[in-house]
Amino acid sequence: MSDSSKYKKRILIFAIIPLLAALPIFTDDLVLKIAAAVAITIYVGFIIFLRDNSKPTGFEDSDDDIAEEESMQTSPKPNEEKDEVLSELVARENNFDGDEGEGFTVLTPNRNMDVISSRDYKPDERGLRRSYFKPSDLKQNFEKIAQEELPEDIGHDAQFSFLLEKVLQVAKDSFMAHTAIFFWFNGIKRRLTLEKYISSSKNITEKKFDLEDDILSKIATSEEPEIITDISAKAEKDVIRYYDYPEGIKSFVGVPLYYGKNVAGILALDSKENDVFGLETIYSMGRLVRVISIIISLFEEKFKESFAEQRLNALLGLLNADRKFESLDELQDSIVSAVNNIVNWDVFTFVYFDPGRQKFTTSKIVNKTSLKYIGENLELDLPGTIVGKAILTGKPVNIEDVSGGAFKRFKKNEDLTLEGSFLTIPLVFEDQNYGAFCFEHLKKSFYQKSEIQFLQKSLKLFSFIVYSYSTTAKLRGLLSVDVETNFLNEISFGKKVEEELSKNQVTQTHGTLILLKIDDYADQQSLFDSDPFPKVLKGIVGLIKEDMPPLSFTGRIAQKIFALYFFNTTTKDAFLWAERLRIKVARKAVRFEGKETTFTISAGIASTLHKENSKELINDAELALLKAVEKGGNSVKSIN
Repeated sequence: MSDSSKYKKRILIFAIIPLLAALPIFTDDLVLKIAAAVAITIYVGFIIFLRDNSKPTGFEDSDDDIAEEESMQTSPKPNEEKDEVLSELVARENNFDGDEGEGFTVLTPNRNMDVISSRDYKPDERGLRRSYFKPSDLKQNFEKIAQEELPEDIGHDAQFSFLLEKVLQVAKDSFMAHTAIFFWFNGIKRRLTLEKYISSSKNITEKKFDLEDDILSKIATSEEPEIITDISAKAEKDVIRYYDYPEGIKSFVGVPLYYGKNVAGILALDSKENDVFGLETIYSMGRLVRVISIIISLFEEKFKESFAEQRLNALLGLLNADRKFESLDELQDSIVSAVNNIVNWDVFTFVYFDPGRQKFTTSKIVNKTSLKYIGENLELDLPGTIVGKAILTGKPVNIEDVSGGAFKRFKKNEDLTLEGSFLTIPLVFEDQNYGAFCFEHLKKSFYQKSEIQFLQKSLKLFSFIVYSYSTTAKLRGLLSVDVETNFLNEISFGKKVEEELSKNQVTQTHGTLILLKIDDYADQQSLFDSDPFPKVLKGIVGLIKEDMPPLSFTGRIAQKIFALYFFNTTTKDAFLWAERLRIKVARKAVRFEGKETTFTISAGIASTLHKENSKELINDAELALLKAVEKGGNSVKSIN
């Protein structure tokens, strides 16, 4: 049946409704009105409730409609018609009416089904990518972490501690731990020592732990990883020992660090949650301890090479052919510089046998700590002291913990509060003891056997150097004059002054003592490749000899200090003489290595009036010289 005839038939069917509705208007018969209402109701009911394939009572399909339906069932449909049939079936299953009926149309859902084929399929990439917020300072913050520099002026131990801290930080963040901590294990002493930790707690105790029955001790003795997934509150204090008081730890995992074939340390993590760590945690921590062991080996190799090079350079520096120790101060400075690169220490003491006094004294002390220590030029008590034991036996003495007993280092009545290691090695050459080197470190058991053996061997060189200086000092003491200046030496000058004081008492006269000091010239020395002091010394000595009055004499009492005694001269006249000399020295240019520069002197003056001995006179002159030096040098001060 064609679409036009179908539409005409539907219009005719629906036209019946307005006819039935108009019938009650044109009739007054109540029966007709009721019949029309009933007819309208039945007619509309058929339209609403009958399905497309159902035929209302009293209506029959025409031959054309039957033929069309038979044709639809037997003839193949194009794709659009197949989709339409499928839509109808779906609509019927969901109690929806189709749009095909006898003279009427009912709206149905959309028959065009959208199907995505393989040609049209595209994955939603937005759902596959994880979106995140990118802050504006992301690069700066990353570079700050990735390019963090090592702290300046730190040793290998501090560098290793810096890297270990980064590894622990990664471990703590990766496993969301409460604490990541690393211990060294000393198998000989069977002791654990805390090295570094990263923790959300401030309740960690920094001390050494002897092996007991806790979890760390179990890892050290069994050399196997350990996991605890549920730690009770009552057992926490006994299981976890590195907290001062219970922290609420529920889970723990620890693995040993192997160095060589032995356990050298323990890496541990803990958490306040139950069952946080598993076997995969142990395997990951195994990779971390492997990284730490590689870092240790690299640092050890680097440390050995660099430390050996430092030691070699320090020893070669003492053997420099141009090195001449003209004074004890110069010798001591060279020794301190050398031992500073040979061994680690917090306090160094050079004990020297003074050939003049025939006593062992603390000649030089360098204290890197802020703690109280003994003073220099202190005479030693040989019996009953650590250093005395080394000197009397000729053997090194190593005290691993000076706080562990009634140990006295230098004097029986000393009162020192330092706790740690103390090592003293005597300076013996050809069966003669010339002193001792004393090293003190705040860490206990710091000096190991291998280090002591090296110091014993290297100190043979120091013993020879101290022996050479002592022998030279003895020979100089036998002479009455200084070799470089032909002035009286310190001993001879002191004896000469004593004689003059005796004459003054007899003749009722008095004299004057002048101490001259060559001012420091560090700025000028930097201009030259070598030390210009010999040239400066020669020039100043020449000026002194030119102006020395009769009946006076000169002496050299230190490397840069000269003593001048003026007979029957007042301090005023001596002051004027010293001022003239000061001006001459300041104006005299010294030429050295093709360059010219000037140097200055300072002077201190004291009178012999009411002085009974040379020591008292020299002390007053030194006090005046000190005032001139404190003023900035290039000045003259006097004490009447």
